[in-house]
Amino acid sequence: MEFLRKIFSYKVLPSWIILLSDILLVIISVLIAFMLRYSLADMGGMSTEILCTIALVLGVNLLFFRAFRTYSNVLRLSSFKDVMNIWASLVCSFLVSAIIAIVCKYGFNLYVFNVSVICIAYVIMFLLMATERMTIKMLFDTFNEDPVRAMNTYVYGTKLSGVNIAKAIRMSSSNKFHLKGFISDDPEMEGKVVMGVNVYMNDEDLMEHIHRDKVSTIIVSPRKSEQIQDGDLVDRLLREGISIYLAPKVTDDWQGYQKVDQIRQIQIEDLLGRPPININMQKIASHLEGKRVLITGAAGSIGSEIMRQVAMFNPYQLILVDQAETPLHDIRLELKARWSNLEAPTIVADVSNAKRMQEIFEEYRPEYVFHAAAYKHVPMMEDNVSEAIQNNVLGTKVVADLSVKYGVQRFVMISTDKAVNPSNVMGCSKRICEIYVQALARKIQKDGSAPTQFITTRFGNVLGSNGSVIPLFRQQIERGGPVTVTHPDIIRYFMTIPEACQLVLEAGSMGKGGEIFIFDMGQPVKILDLANKMIRLSGRTDVKVEFTGLRHGEKLYEELLATKENTKPTSHDKIMIANVREYDFDDVSDDIDTLIRDSYKFDPMHIVGLMKEMVPEFKSLNSPYSILDGGGKSKK
Repeated sequence: MEFLRKIFSYKVLPSWIILLSDILLVIISVLIAFMLRYSLADMGGMSTEILCTIALVLGVNLLFFRAFRTYSNVLRLSSFKDVMNIWASLVCSFLVSAIIAIVCKYGFNLYVFNVSVICIAYVIMFLLMATERMTIKMLFDTFNEDPVRAMNTYVYGTKLSGVNIAKAIRMSSSNKFHLKGFISDDPEMEGKVVMGVNVYMNDEDLMEHIHRDKVSTIIVSPRKSEQIQDGDLVDRLLREGISIYLAPKVTDDWQGYQKVDQIRQIQIEDLLGRPPININMQKIASHLEGKRVLITGAAGSIGSEIMRQVAMFNPYQLILVDQAETPLHDIRLELKARWSNLEAPTIVADVSNAKRMQEIFEEYRPEYVFHAAAYKHVPMMEDNVSEAIQNNVLGTKVVADLSVKYGVQRFVMISTDKAVNPSNVMGCSKRICEIYVQALARKIQKDGSAPTQFITTRFGNVLGSNGSVIPLFRQQIERGGPVTVTHPDIIRYFMTIPEACQLVLEAGSMGKGGEIFIFDMGQPVKILDLANKMIRLSGRTDVKVEFTGLRHGEKLYEELLATKENTKPTSHDKIMIANVREYDFDDVSDDIDTLIRDSYKFDPMHIVGLMKEMVPEFKSLNSPYSILDGGGKSKK
């Protein structure tokens, strides 16, 4: 028994063992054929015929075994295709053997071969060899199965991709999953059996089947990945402590045993995502292909993803600027690994350093600029007002002015939903950036002084971005809690990083200059629900939620970006143009110069007062600057 366990513990059985077993089956098949054709008494005097027939059949079979490589297959992964390969080999071998037998009988009067015996032998041979492979496949599964490690599993989906996943589970040597059944939404599949296990409907009885089969894991096929976002299945499963896994996309010829490790546990990002956004790839490519593209904030969540997507459009050069040295170094390593032929200098620089940025523009002469550099954390900027102005406002002004001076074709600025009726310093600083860029765009369009087209893009929270709520919750859960939520009713709009960056590229390609594009953010997400779902996904039951109160400048409900009253439609159903107040460039420029100059006095109350004068809709919430909204004047 131990010898068999050792043999069947091989991931791939050696070819010589398979060939040896096939030779043995050939000999046994010939002997059985003689026993079926003749009596045992007759066979006693037919030793010559038996030996000659074995020699003939074995010799011919070895030639065709070699030609069809029937012994080179991985038996534990045997399929119908492998069985048909054996059948083809045996048919060819039979025809050659039969021809030799007939030629010997009628051409040379040698009666040592019997065609009927050969025919019977090949039928038996096929049955034995096919049975052998299926038996070995079953034995491999039996001897390698670890009932302690393997998780009882249902596969959600009974179409081709779901069946391929189930095959992969059974073929895999990792024994991580043990197939116990399928889940289907198709009424025609009710009561059916697939791959020897039952198919259950996604209905109220599903949990009963799950408990009966002691299922701890559900693997969701790619075809069902979007459906689980809309239905209540995930919540039902999580409440019962069932782990949910997502499988990669598969094809008809998917070698699943190599891909089982790609089946991963579901993340909260998978449940908050939306159907893929269709973007105009050709139009974007026409703007970026062969161009020199500068990205500020290139080491950040948005900047780095813009870099990845722009890199796919074959730019002439990527100029990546960020003041964060270590993350920028990580980007450099990623570029070498994925786009080694792309010229992409990585430059440590502060966008508010006008002289340093001018040197960069002078040396590289960018044709396309994505300005993603900004301080973004609301509470931090409430406590560091001067830095919000010097980095966000001054940095934007420096890069925008240099874009005009050096004839950049397009300047795309990344803004935020917090710039809409801002309630905090960070949001107002980004609104001031929008005002400056839009006023500058209108000025150069009017006097024709530069070809630069300025485009602003506005969107909300980005899933998984640096410092965002999801990584924070994940860290808190790993530490055992508590998970901190500011308010039980707080809601936010979310997008995935790739989704947001795709829309940035699309908006950048469709802009004519001066527009503020806003994105359809879908349905808002309640942060408390998000926290509870992440806790259930982690499988932990000891993590609690703790409410900490709204932070300085934080809104309970973010402004809805896209409504028919405040937007105009574009050719893309997810992108709208905001209707905003127009500003005179000279007035805006003077006010911003004053704001930047006074920011170096480091008087927060005075600086915020100036910001409120520039943006009258800026009303501070839960902040010491709320006093300025009561009619008080800032100090001059």
